[in-house]
Amino acid sequence: MALMEEITLRKLEMLLAYMETNNLRRAAEQLEVSTVSVHRALHSLEDALDCPLFRHEGRELLPTEAARVLAESARHALQILDDGVQAARASGGWSARRIRLGALYSLGVETVPRLVTDMKLRRPDVQAELVMGSNAELLAQLRAGTVDAALMAIPPNEPDIESPPLFDDQMYFAAPIGSRYARLGAVDLGACVGERFVTLRKGFATRDGFDTAFRAAGFTPKLAMQVGDIFTLINLVGGGLGCTLLPGRVREALGGKVELIPLQPRYQVRQQIGLNYLKSRQRDPNLVALASACRSVKLAA
Repeated sequence: MALMEEITLRKLEMLLAYMETNNLRRAAEQLEVSTVSVHRALHSLEDALDCPLFRHEGRELLPTEAARVLAESARHALQILDDGVQAARASGGWSARRIRLGALYSLGVETVPRLVTDMKLRRPDVQAELVMGSNAELLAQLRAGTVDAALMAIPPNEPDIESPPLFDDQMYFAAPIGSRYARLGAVDLGACVGERFVTLRKGFATRDGFDTAFRAAGFTPKLAMQVGDIFTLINLVGGGLGCTLLPGRVREALGGKVELIPLQPRYQVRQQIGLNYLKSRQRDPNLVALASACRSVKLAA
């Protein structure tokens, strides 16, 4: 029989386990096999190489220099194989050990922690890495493969993206506590021509909603500042720099400084928040588990 048919990956794993433990029983327990299997594998490697790998001293089996050289090569070979398997799985849309989850800043208060906690119960061996960004940034990262999935507003007309919906959210007029808008049942955005506003930069779903509402109001708002995350935006409104439009999901982050007032129906804008990932990766076990977590966790704006 050919040499490489005799030197199998399983036998090399047993060799490494024995070299690391220096004990047949512990090596067998590590690999969940019998001590007889480990012993046979070591002798089989010696027969295949026609070279002594161990010497006997009483009941002890002591490795020779040849065993150490073979073990080092086996370690490299198994690592290269493992790296190749992971790369092939990733290329085919399957990820085993981690999931890189993108999310809007506004979802970091409640939605992301609940989903990640639920997913860890389903796949405790998977490590989650969180990447925060705007809708435009997360969509680009999905396509580039730098995130595996993104919790964000569902992008329109993207046939390569699978987008199971999580919940619908509504935009509100946001003003400092005690402002003149607080007395209103609903804000007439068309009457706010002289008001100062602050908002997020282009590319955020909340900025898209802001622009949509003001197009309906028929004027371009006077912007005092544009920022790159929603928590800074909330602080600016609370500090009196200007008003803005915010989604209802940020209520828990307002800190008692900002209040949300409904917009009149003609200015109302809704966002559909969903789990977004490439359709080519819809069978990835991690994404299947994440989608299941989305279905089981009650999410409401």
